[in-house]
Amino acid sequence: MHRLGFLVSRRWGLFLVVVALLSWLAWELGQWQFSRLDDRKERNAIIERNEAKDPVPVEELLAPGRQVTSEDEWTTVRATGQYDVEDTVYVRYRTNKQRSGVQVVVPLELANGTTVLVDRGWWPTQNRGEVPTDVPAPPSGTVEVVGRVRADATGDATKVTDQSTRAISSVEIGDAIDHETLGGFVELVEETPEAEEPLTLPAEPELDEGPHFFYGLQWWFFGGLAIFGFFYLLYDEWRDRRKASDAAQQPAVDGHGDPGQE
Repeated sequence: MHRLGFLVSRRWGLFLVVVALLSWLAWELGQWQFSRLDDRKERNAIIERNEAKDPVPVEELLAPGRQVTSEDEWTTVRATGQYDVEDTVYVRYRTNKQRSGVQVVVPLELANGTTVLVDRGWWPTQNRGEVPTDVPAPPSGTVEVVGRVRADATGDATKVTDQSTRAISSVEIGDAIDHETLGGFVELVEETPEAEEPLTLPAEPELDEGPHFFYGLQWWFFGGLAIFGFFYLLYDEWRDRRKASDAAQQPAVDGHGDPGQE
């Protein structure tokens, strides 16, 4: 056992602390990835459940100042009104198949005087961040819209400048265009009558589970590798010390090859 005395050295003590911290961090990161996987599964279940329902009137779910809950998001709603084309807001830096473009958000004025924001889809631009001037007009007159409810974005990206933004917030856009706007917004699925030149509709929600399971396993593998490496290096040094100790204990050998022989 005395050959393991090197373990109490400062070098090995620090090494042990580092490995313990790395292993703990890898465990926590793995747990975090599996937690995200559970959240993704729950989200997918909500999407599948809400998309299976028949469309409901938008006023049943959305109201001014009311946030969209996770249970209500992705529910299909129906709204009837007139598009306010002049107050269109463009969401910059949106790509589609590696092409630059914008999401086109048009306020739909409802019969009760409120407005719901409708993401009518994507339109290409020549450069990233550009606000286009050639976006096709939506249908005129009374329009019936069917779409999916989405929750507002938050943070600095939602600020509206010159009728453009980087993320959709009914609060920020409502203030910018001076409309009483329902909370959240609607991603267009179909509109009646149809536009003469439609935009590229918002993408369907992704229902895959993402890479979280494999990321979680990867982090746990790294933690296990750190522990294995520690014990391997420990064994390697113990083996070297044992060989050195055994060599030091060998009796001296004279020129005739027999130890201690005269």
